[in-house]
Formats: sequence, C-alpha cells, structure tokens
Amino acid sequence: MAVYTQLLVRRYLSTRIIPLIAVAAVGLCVALVVIVVSVMSGFLDNLRASGRTLMGDVVISYPVQGIPYYKEFIADVLKLPGAAAATPLVDTYGLLRMPYPGGPNKDVVTAQVWAIEPETFSQVTELDRTIWWKPAASAQEALAMAEDDPRRQQDLSGLYEDAKVLRDRATDRPGALLGMHVSIVNQRQRDGSYRPRNSMWWMPNHEITVTLVPISEKGTVSQSNSRVFKVVNEVMSGVFQVDKNRVFIPLKEGQELLRLDEAPIVDTTAVPDASGNYPVIGTSPARATQILVRAKDGVTPDELRVQVAEAYEQFYLQKSADPSVRTRPPAAEYVSIMTWEQRLRDLIAPVEKERQMMRILFSITYLVCAGLILAIFWSIVSEKTRDIGILRAIGASRMGVLWIFLRYGLTIGMVGSGVGIVLAWLVIRNINAIHMALGNDAPPWLYVTFFLLAAGSAALTVRALTRSRILSVLLWTVATLALVGIGTGLVLHRGFLIWDPAVYYFATIPSEMDWNNAWITAVGAIVFSVLGAAVPAARAADIDPVRALRYE
Repeated sequence: MAVYTQLLVRRYLSTRIIPLIAVAAVGLCVALVVIVVSVMSGFLDNLRASGRTLMGDVVISYPVQGIPYYKEFIADVLKLPGAAAATPLVDTYGLLRMPYPGGPNKDVVTAQVWAIEPETFSQVTELDRTIWWKPAASAQEALAMAEDDPRRQQDLSGLYEDAKVLRDRATDRPGALLGMHVSIVNQRQRDGSYRPRNSMWWMPNHEITVTLVPISEKGTVSQSNSRVFKVVNEVMSGVFQVDKNRVFIPLKEGQELLRLDEAPIVDTTAVPDASGNYPVIGTSPARATQILVRAKDGVTPDELRVQVAEAYEQFYLQKSADPSVRTRPPAAEYVSIMTWEQRLRDLIAPVEKERQMMRILFSITYLVCAGLILAIFWSIVSEKTRDIGILRAIGASRMGVLWIFLRYGLTIGMVGSGVGIVLAWLVIRNINAIHMALGNDAPPWLYVTFFLLAAGSAALTVRALTRSRILSVLLWTVATLALVGIGTGLVLHRGFLIWDPAVYYFATIPSEMDWNNAWITAVGAIVFSVLGAAVPAARAADIDPVRALRYE
C-alpha cells in the first residue's frame, strides 16, 4: 500500500496546478495569522518590558498618608534573598505651571508627580536609560541620528549628569524631570526622535512651578504648597500615558510639599507655653507612599512578592509591639503589595484580550483552508473515479484509498504551513523596511517595469486572439489589466505611513517572530487540511469498483 499511495500523492501534486493553489492558500492563511499575532505579541512584550523598568518588580503602596519608618523597612527588604534593590517614592497628583507662552499668563497642566531618590530609583527602574537629552553612547549611535537632532548638535553631558541626581549642580537647586509629552513643545519625528517646535521653549532651559495639595490623616485638604524647580532633563519611558503625565522631583522636596517629612509631635491637651506653643512629645517620621523593589536574577516577581509580604508583616508586628513608637505603620491588610504586572493590569489586560480576539478572528482562515481543500478534493475524486475503481479492482483496500487522499491533504497542509511560516518570517523580519518603503514615493524604475510587463502581457493577448484561444485571451487580459492597475497605483502613490511614530507611541513596529504561535498555527492548518480532505477521502473509499469502472 505504501508504494502506490506515495506514488499517487507525488503524481497528483506534481502534475496538477490545483494542488499548488491549495498550498498557496494554506501558506497565505498561516502567514496572515502569524504576522498579525506576532506583531500584537511584540506590542505586548514592549509594554511589559516598559512596565518593569517603570516600577521594578514589586510595589508596596499605601496612598495619601504613606508608610512611616520606610527606611527601616527598606533595610529589612534588602536582606531578603530575592531582593536586589529597593527605593522609596511619594506618588501624588499636582499642577505644573509651564514657562510658555510669553507674558504673565502661563499654561497650567495636571501631572502625576513622583518624588524619588534618584540613585536608588535608578537601581530599581533603570531611570538612566530613559533620560532623553544625553550624549550618544557610541560614534555609531551618533551617526544614526539626524543632523538637526539636538543630541548630536549639543554637548548634553552636563544635562545628563544633572538628571541623574535631580539637581542643577551649578546652583545646587532641586531639579525636575518631565515626561517627554508633558510639554507641548516637543514634536515627535518619523524616526522616533524629538525636536522642540520652538527652540526658545526647549524645556531644559526653563523652570516650572509644582503645586501640591497636602491631605491630612482625617482626609481634609490643607493649604496648597508650591515650589519652583529647574527642568534638568526629560524622559522617554516607553508608555505614552506615563510620558504624557509624569514628573519626577527629589524625594525630600516632595515630602515637604505634601507635609510627609519628619515633623514634631505636640501634645494639644497640655497647657501651651508663653508663646502659645504646645510641648513637643515626639517626632513624626517621614513617610513614603510607595516602595519599589527589584528582584535578583532568577527570582520571579511573584516569589519576591511573597517574601516582601512576609517581611512587611514582621515589620508591622515589630513596630506595633514597640511601646516607644508613637506613629504605627498601617496594618498589612491595608497595604497593597503587588507585582508590576498586577499594577499594570489595566494596561496589559486589554492588549492581551485584543491579541486573543485577533487570534480567534483570524483563526477563521482555518475554515477557509478546510473548505478550499474539501472542494478541490471533491473535484479530484469525481475526476478520478475510474482510477479509484481500477485500484479497488486490483486489490486496493478501502483504507488504502482513504489513506491516499488523507496523505494528499496532509502533504498540502505541511507544505503550505512551511511556506506560510517562511513568508511570515520574511515579512516580520523586514516589516520596518517594508513600512518605510511605503512611506516613500514609488521609484520610477518600479512602475516603469510594471508598465513594460503590461505591454508584454498585452502583446500575448493579441497573439492569443489571432489563434482563437479564448482561455489564453481571458488570462492574459486579466494579467494586463492587473499590471496596468499596479503600475498606475505606483505612479499615484505618495508616501504614507500606516504606523507613523509621530502619531503612535513606539518608534518601530515589533519585528520579533512569535514562534510558539507560529507552530500552533502551522499545526492547526495541517489538522484542518486533513479534515478538509477527510470527507472526499471517505467518499472515494466508498466507491464500488464495478460501478467505478463503468463511470463516465
């Protein structure tokens, strides 16, 4: 059986054009699914990578009132086997008075203000990497920048060093880091770089006024506090919502503005002194509303979260049992201890759902493969009825005939899936080059080539007319019209970018192949190809040899 099944499958594949059409259809379906899902997976991976560099691996949070004795708790965290670094911060919202436009009336915008310790914050979140206005890391990187890029034209080493310490070192004034899109001055270019719309308002040359509103332990709003900060640099984190709203200032200044710094505790029940001051009975410790922790290599965020949660429970019990402690930390059940993925679930979950939805929608192409192969094989079975009768007459079993067509479908599915994966890999690997080519006008040689091919096709059409070949006339006419249409489209094409970095956030389209999805898609295409061939195969196996030999 193996000899004649292999022979017939090879003959059907090599002597007919219909199987090649089926292979092409399966390949295109597989390539479509793999390309779409790989790009979606790339966006999700970029978002996850950006999220981890924004907030480390584990976030301990107690908003508004903050966590007292946070330095002692951080010391405990750093003793954990899974913790590599930790940093405190104060997270709040405030108002920014921008330096533009000219005149007394300046723009005022809302922003998420993070008060941080630059050194430890960089250890946890790689802040240094996100600072934008800095010298090129290498000569090759400098050459890759446009000639008018400020990073290439100016010496930005001083700004970069100021940004790393969040301070204007020349005047020793506290500095601020702005997200790249906080200011409306920055204009994103097609290559993903930035230029100020007006060089006069380039933000590192100016100051901003930050206004924060302290909230008391009773939940009441106190009088707002304001402070002027020198803009020392701007950051590009990788998440648009962050770069549009976030501002970094030094932790000490943030605590002072929100009255979360160390302060004396007075006894309001006692009799005040001659100056009207109540006696001081202790000191309220400084507070941080969040603590970010980074895991050591090989330790997952979930494993670190468990260790941090246990450490905080011990920290709380220790402070609660100490009679000298007047300000107790919040109980563990009121403190949020989450991994970075849990914190970003509002961003990550929709993208994951979109990827799953796209995978489900494009998986309908499997049904297209199955239907196409069923129709082709049904036609082949009808055409080869006499051949099937001869095989049955000389001793071929029903299972042998069934296996011929199942193997035929399996071969088409495997070859088509292989073609689809190779095609998808080529497209994904060169997707940014393809995209940039679409962003430019078509070169003259390209549309001239299509017009020449159209002229050749028209000549063959005329030749077919002289020989009264209707099929040839039809095919060459369609080819001529298609080539003329493509050439005309290229002439009229004026560069457009589907994924314009000036509009969308990521500078480039993800170009990494999602191999797990690729193999799953390939297996699915093979299975549905075999299923599509199963019905005609069963029909062929049921053919009576006597009737088949009399079939016309």
